[in-house]
Amino acid sequence: MSQSEIVSYQPATGEELWRGKIGNVSETVDRARRAWPAWAAQPLANRIELVRRFANEVRKDFDKLAETIARETGKPLWEARTEVESVIAKVEISVTAYAERTGQKKLDSALQGTAAVRHKPHGVMAVLGPYNFPAHLPNGHIVPALIAGNAVIFKPSEKTPATAELLVNCFNRAGISAAIVQLLVGGPQEGQELVAHPGVDGVLFTGSARAGIAINKKLATNPGKIVALEMGGNNPLVVTDTPKISDAATLIVQSAFTSAGQRCTAARRLIVVESMYDAIVDEVKTLTGRIIFGEPFADPAPFMGPVIDNDTADQLVESFLYFLSNGGKAIRHMTRPDDDLPFLSPAIIDTTALADRPDVELFGPLLQVIRVKDLDEGIAEANRTRFGLSASLIGGSPQDYSRFWANVRAGIVNWNRPTNGASSKAPFGGLGLSGNHRPAAFYAADYCAYPVASTEMDQPRASIGVGFRES
Repeated sequence: MSQSEIVSYQPATGEELWRGKIGNVSETVDRARRAWPAWAAQPLANRIELVRRFANEVRKDFDKLAETIARETGKPLWEARTEVESVIAKVEISVTAYAERTGQKKLDSALQGTAAVRHKPHGVMAVLGPYNFPAHLPNGHIVPALIAGNAVIFKPSEKTPATAELLVNCFNRAGISAAIVQLLVGGPQEGQELVAHPGVDGVLFTGSARAGIAINKKLATNPGKIVALEMGGNNPLVVTDTPKISDAATLIVQSAFTSAGQRCTAARRLIVVESMYDAIVDEVKTLTGRIIFGEPFADPAPFMGPVIDNDTADQLVESFLYFLSNGGKAIRHMTRPDDDLPFLSPAIIDTTALADRPDVELFGPLLQVIRVKDLDEGIAEANRTRFGLSASLIGGSPQDYSRFWANVRAGIVNWNRPTNGASSKAPFGGLGLSGNHRPAAFYAADYCAYPVASTEMDQPRASIGVGFRES
């Protein structure tokens, strides 16, 4: 790869998928700034009509987009198709959310005129997307931003530019100007330049805590620039007393190994009370052993594909070996069938004995198991993290769940459901190293426009009754 271009490779084969030139940040921002006022001045109904046309363009390209996602990320085709469905569904959800979260209000008073609340777009928004959901997650920022009247510059992960190009083409074919939704191809340098550019009014980011914190630091002295950070998690799944061992194991496997563990909401830590430990761990071990992992288009269809690249696979293997050499007990070893490709078997390791468990997001199919005495100790263990995105409780009574919900620190708290699979019809986000209190999904409208409070009268009318001498 030269300094002037980005190359995307297929994780499952190592073959080149896409190649393109790195964009010019200043030219891209200038173009967006020139185009934005006319877009913002359009009636809301026009903008909504155009994003609905975008949904139709995605429908036309459904198979092509799903296949590209599968090839570029390595995820199974069935999962890639689910992602495209989410892209389409996001449009109507965003239309509803804009009306509910940023609707206009008026209060009339004969003597005081009219009090009004309306919302204005910020201007030019930079959307920085991740590689694990290269269409759905950035789309969750782009569509609400467009409805609100913003121009968008989309810089995808340098690992998934092919998907991003197809997505932007759908916007442009729908009649949304190529100056209003622009693709900026680039790596970390272009991302940093875009974040810092004075012509960018907002930064909407999904990715690692390390990158999100760097953005936060960079913009710490610029409070005028809206920043929404979604940064992943070290998510706990706590198991207490339940007779439903098989169902519990299924929820655990879904939480830990869907998307090869490459979801920000994936369960990283399985925390099990002593009374359930043997039954749960045996069932999870058995079910995990039945997981098919392979290339995206294989028959029978795999449950999970490879991780995104060889560097990621190397780091995950190193993490497993670190746990093993520091007191961890392997329940299911991590194996790598081909050293040249990033396929990993799902791994489970008991880290109860580790004196100091690293509080990091291990982004892949690696599940730590921690044994605790009871639910209270399980809640304390769940909170032993700087992250706070997703947490689930399996088993227990309604009173147990109430205690769990009240005391666990996370933006998503579930009961007898996986840690992942959040609905786009609800807010999505976390606290601590997981986010900056600007949840996405249904609440994305909140950071795509700002409220303006007004008091208004047709003619000036005023009087002052105290503190003036008579004329």
